[in-house]
Amino acid sequence: MDLFEHQARELFEHYGVLVPRAEVADSAPAARAAAGRLGGRVVVKAQVKTGGRGKAGGVKLAADPTAAELTTRQILGMNIKGHTVHRVMVAEPVEVEREFYVGYALDRARGRFLAIASAEGGMEIEEVAARRPEAVARIAVDPEEGVTEAKAVEIAAAGGLPAEVAGILRRLWTVLTEQDALLVEVNPLVVTRDGAIVALDGKVTLDDNARFRRTYAYGPDTGTAVDPLEAEAAAKGLNYVKLDGRVGVIGNGAGLVMSTLDVVAGCGARPADFLDIGGGASAEVMAAGLSVVLGDPDVRSVLVNVFGGITACDAVAEGIVRALDTVTLTKPLVVRLDGNSAARGRAILAERAHPLVHQVDTMDGAAARAAELAASAA
Repeated sequence: MDLFEHQARELFEHYGVLVPRAEVADSAPAARAAAGRLGGRVVVKAQVKTGGRGKAGGVKLAADPTAAELTTRQILGMNIKGHTVHRVMVAEPVEVEREFYVGYALDRARGRFLAIASAEGGMEIEEVAARRPEAVARIAVDPEEGVTEAKAVEIAAAGGLPAEVAGILRRLWTVLTEQDALLVEVNPLVVTRDGAIVALDGKVTLDDNARFRRTYAYGPDTGTAVDPLEAEAAAKGLNYVKLDGRVGVIGNGAGLVMSTLDVVAGCGARPADFLDIGGGASAEVMAAGLSVVLGDPDVRSVLVNVFGGITACDAVAEGIVRALDTVTLTKPLVVRLDGNSAARGRAILAERAHPLVHQVDTMDGAAARAAELAASAA
């Protein structure tokens, strides 16, 4: 479960991380009133669980309460990468001197957390890492030892951050561990003109396995907090998690899907989702899964990787054909079938002969093809 920015901000404040004063508003008049209480000049920020809000026009500076009201009218109802804006956060502006990036993420492969720090905050950290990998420090954190004072100093120094950031790093680690989080990110963490260190934006992802302990994030009024694609998938009984890449991934079995995500990443692409159709999935389930993945505006190509066992490959192929009859395919679909009834499944797809469906025999080859197609469509 991803939190809204305002929820992450409230957590940071609770744990002693400085944040700008802010209020949440669900209407233009409420935003106007909030701006008045915050001093007049404010920043109005769309509250949706996706990046790119600024580029989409979802973050704007308002000179006074009247402007805040007009700006909020423009932002509410916007669609940002498939997310409808139902609320805005009205925050006091901050005079920024320097910007940094800090974060903690779960490193599943190594069974520990990864601290990430960079002196180049305020932009997508993936872009920084691609352009100047040396500018992004990655420091392993043993979950049993945690972020001690010495470890925090090490992380700050590795990222080229001021020594004063070490205290913030320790507080953010406490957020991560005490709130059952998988990701805690501040971008940017800024030094203001008066020397204060402030978290201007934040992202927190909670572990769904700890849902019973985190009622503030899963309460009855958080229907808009759920990613719409995840909500649609849940309604269809699918095991789907939205990710931030461009290659949609569908497979049968959690192990195979996780392996497919790794192979896609190894080909230089980022997976757009995790979708496991299960070991005994029917053609109907396959069609439902394709419908969800193809509905993601971030997806540039889709990789279906199936090893036929209980789910025979011909049933998967029938599901794909059925989906093609109900969903307009505008993105290339790469299919790798192996195992039970694979030959029959390939024949079904070959007979359908859709120009955007590409069959590849191996998992590595299919992932490479999907990554190539996604890159060419970007």
